[in-house]
Formats: sequence, C-alpha cells, structure tokens
Amino acid sequence: MVEAKTKIEHYESYRDSGIEWLGKIPEHWKIESFKYILTERNEKNAPIRTKEILSLSIDKGVTLYAEKTTNLDRFKDDFSKYKLAHKGDLVFNSMNMIVGAVGVSGYFGCVSPVYYTYYGKLNNSDTSKFYEYLFRSKIVQGVLYSLGKGLMAIDRGDGKYNTLRLKVSRDDLRSMKLPFPNPSEQTQIVQFLNDKTIKIDEAIAIKRQQITLLKERKQIIIHKAVTRGLDDSVTLKDSGVEWIGEIPEHWKLKRLKYLGYTFAGITGKSGEDFSKEQKEGYKSFVPFTSIFNNVIINTSKHQYVNIRENESQNKVSKNDLLFLMSSETIADIGKCSIYLGEENELYLNSFCKGFRFSNPIINAVFANHLLQSYNYRHYFSLKGRGFTRINIKQEFVLEMPILIPPLSEQKEISEYIETTSQKIETAIGLKQQEIDRLKEYKSSLINGVVTGKVRVC
Repeated sequence: MVEAKTKIEHYESYRDSGIEWLGKIPEHWKIESFKYILTERNEKNAPIRTKEILSLSIDKGVTLYAEKTTNLDRFKDDFSKYKLAHKGDLVFNSMNMIVGAVGVSGYFGCVSPVYYTYYGKLNNSDTSKFYEYLFRSKIVQGVLYSLGKGLMAIDRGDGKYNTLRLKVSRDDLRSMKLPFPNPSEQTQIVQFLNDKTIKIDEAIAIKRQQITLLKERKQIIIHKAVTRGLDDSVTLKDSGVEWIGEIPEHWKLKRLKYLGYTFAGITGKSGEDFSKEQKEGYKSFVPFTSIFNNVIINTSKHQYVNIRENESQNKVSKNDLLFLMSSETIADIGKCSIYLGEENELYLNSFCKGFRFSNPIINAVFANHLLQSYNYRHYFSLKGRGFTRINIKQEFVLEMPILIPPLSEQKEISEYIETTSQKIETAIGLKQQEIDRLKEYKSSLINGVVTGKVRVC
C-alpha cells in the first residue's frame, strides 16, 4: 500500500538559490553548474569495444535495444559511429530530454550519437541517480523546454502529440545551474526516492492490471451477448462460418454487402484545406482519431475541411458506421464507430469508409456492438495487409458475415451492452483517477525532495 499523504518535513533553514525556477534551497546545499558536477564521457566505439546497443525511453529509461527488436543487422556497419556508455552513466537523449528521456544505464554498451553520456566527478555512485530524478522532474523539464530548439510538439487532436523534438544543446545543458546536496545526502535522497517510487509504481501497476481485467470483462460480455444472445437456454446451430462458431438457431446470417452500401471519405484535398478551427466555407469532418478512440461518435468535436460551393462529397448521416481502412498497426485495422449525432453537414476523413444500412432487418447500433467483439476484430486483423501501414480492402469488409437476431432482440442486446458497459466504464474511470492521483503524488514528491523543499534525511 502507498500512503495517500506523507508527513512533510522541512529543513531547519533555507536561503535564496538565486535561480528563479528553483527558489529557496536548504542552507547547507550548494549551487553548481552542471559541468562541475558531471563529466561527459565522450568515448567513441572505435575500435569497436561493444556491439550491445542501448536505447533510452521515457517510460523504461535505459534498456537493451535487442529487447526491442531482433533486426540488428542494419547496425553492423555503424557500430563505430556510436558512443560508449558505462554502467552507472547518466544518459540523456538530446532530442527528448524535455519530456524525461533521461536515465542511469545499468549496462556497458553503445548509444546513438544524439545521446549525451555523463558520470559524476565525485566518487559517488548515487550522483547519477540523484540527477536522473532531478532531470525527470516536471520543474526541470519546464526549464529544458525553454532551452530546446528545433521541431515543436504537434497536437494530434486527441490529447497526444506526434512529435516533440526540441533539442537541448550540450553547451546549454552544461551551463545549467543545479542544486548540489553533499554526496552522503544525495545517497539518502536516492534511497528514499527509490523506496517510495517502487511502492507507487507497484500500486499503479496493480490498478492498471485491474483496468485490463475490467476491459477484458467488458469484451467477454459484448462477445457473448452479440454471438449467443441473452438467453443461456437457447438452442444453438452451426453458423457455417468457422471463426463465428455456433449461434442461436433462430438467428440469421447475411454478408454486410446485402445490408447496405459503402461510401468514401473526403477526396481531392490537400493539407491546406484542413483546419482545427472553424473558418468561412469550412465544414465539420470526422477525423480518423475520433473513430480510433470512440465506439460511438455523437458530439460536434470535429475538425474542419474546406468544402467549396457545389462540390460533390459524401456526407455522414446518423446511424452510419465509420471504418478505419488504414492504420499503423494490425490490431487497429478495421476499427469502427457509429455516428449518432444530428449534424446536417458532416464529412468523413479520407482514410476511412462509411457504411449506410438500407436493409430494415438490421439495427445499426447492434451491428456496431457486433463489430467490436473478439471474433470480428480478429477477422479484420487477418485481412489487413501492409508493412509501414496496414490496409484492408473494401471487399473484405463487404464480404463479412453479419449475425442478425430478430429486431426486438437486437434492441434488447444493445440496451444490455450499453447499461453493463457504462457500469464497467465508470469503474475504469475511477481506477484511472486513482492512477492519476498516484502519478501526481509521485511527481510532487520527486519535485519536492530533489529541490530541497521536502526533507527526507
């Protein structure tokens, strides 16, 4: 268990650090330039001393690249261009350190030329770890952001970023003024934070596992409801489709192409025709991220595209299914959503296809739930093709067999799924709030300890 709150203790006396972002520090702490605390290990891997490539990520710190891929052949002629990192070195990714790509290496290996590697000037193995904590803290990340030069963060529109490449130069890094507790205190701080962060991370991992189990439970409920119905005593029959298996004997099965028709997304547009802001002549469209992140789309939080007068483009209507026909991974190909909004003029992203039902024997909401189930997601993954991007042909979507209970049963199943799913989503939301609070506690604790605002020794 992790305590929700830790009793905050302060040092007996403080003084002004002279650094705006740092504020006051304990009276006995020093302020030193980075270059007087850490020494750069600028060792080239020539002649080749190791072929063990190290990688650095925000989440995992320094890891063996071989754990990420088995395709190391492409590096065989480039080992001499890499730099060396020793066990205990503090490694920085110059392109991503502003978001926490900093870590102590547990290995001897070689790193990319865009990485910086440093070791403590004093003979204290915890110096590197202390400054890892400092440079992964939110307060220092803010300082690094102001020093970064290069590409800016690009908002994808779903709360995430496609790129965040602001390089911090070696000179700017070495010139930074940093707090410097004495070596024995650095060790005590590191031991305290190691203990606390391990416990917090373990608590977060447990809650993430609980979320995973809740999501699996939701999928099981959906799968059972849309393939077997709600009556456990119903007589079953062979569907005739191996990957579907048995279904209730009174259900029918038809290929999607007999239930309606597809329509294409926006065509003939360039990048300048799109906008995240409303402009004159621009109309709403559903971006692929909305389909990727939502099973149901019913809000007006869309993006905008320039639609000229008398231009012929397909519009999205209520109860249309919207499919991703192209994706970055096989797991995401064919993801679909249903549009339940009321907008009169709404268009669809060009990487997507819409499907409009015209056959009255199928309820669009039920069909959408059906396509979220295990069997159908697996069907899409089997039909996806490609390397850098995965694509699925329209014919595979149209040839897909669709289960068709009586309309009254479709409605009953849909209502059951929505009620049950809402309860599970509420539970997931509460677990996520607990994770967010733990992350905030961890971040606040690290910030306070490494800047001397919280005393731990």
